[in-house]
Amino acid sequence: MTDIFTLDTEVRTDLGKGASRRLRHANKVPAILYGEGQEPVSLTLAHNKVWRAQQEEAFYSQVLTLNVNGEPVQCLIKDMQRHPFKQLVMHLDFLRIDATHAVHTNVPVHFINEDVIAKTGAVINHQVTEIAISCLPGDLPQFIEVDLAGLELGQTLHLSDVVLPKGVTSDELAKGSDHDQAVVTANAPKASSDDSEEEAATEE
Repeated sequence: MTDIFTLDTEVRTDLGKGASRRLRHANKVPAILYGEGQEPVSLTLAHNKVWRAQQEEAFYSQVLTLNVNGEPVQCLIKDMQRHPFKQLVMHLDFLRIDATHAVHTNVPVHFINEDVIAKTGAVINHQVTEIAISCLPGDLPQFIEVDLAGLELGQTLHLSDVVLPKGVTSDELAKGSDHDQAVVTANAPKASSDDSEEEAATEE
């Protein structure tokens, strides 16, 4: 994965919509790199390399390396514009990071042992698919696991129930206990129409 997440770039000075259109026709992706108090830099990347990298879930939450003027720059992807129907990345925004400064980003949630609770007949309702976190770049997890093995029918797990990796904090919980969002719920299965009719007949 390391090679996939290391991307070569070219610094571009030809800016504007027309220039970006010409780059895309040449199978290049226009991009911008900003952050850490430095001037923004306009870049160009090979579309095939970007397209391959963005197919990996970790591309959106892991530290990436851009080779800019021969120097490696650590960054995070902050925004990606895609074509509405073509397999085409239109533009990328990268945020510089510093190993000593905390980053704020969203990390995907992986629900494990879902089949265990599903066997009880519960209907699993995922309230979130990612969690906003803060941590140093070196502590950034690829994803956060939420174990459903002990979840009971009718129970809801909240952010405060999620075990975060060492050095990682929840941005929402940092705002206060009233931001303790629901993460996943084990709902009771809906009664079938046959069951409903049987119950009605019994009541009569």
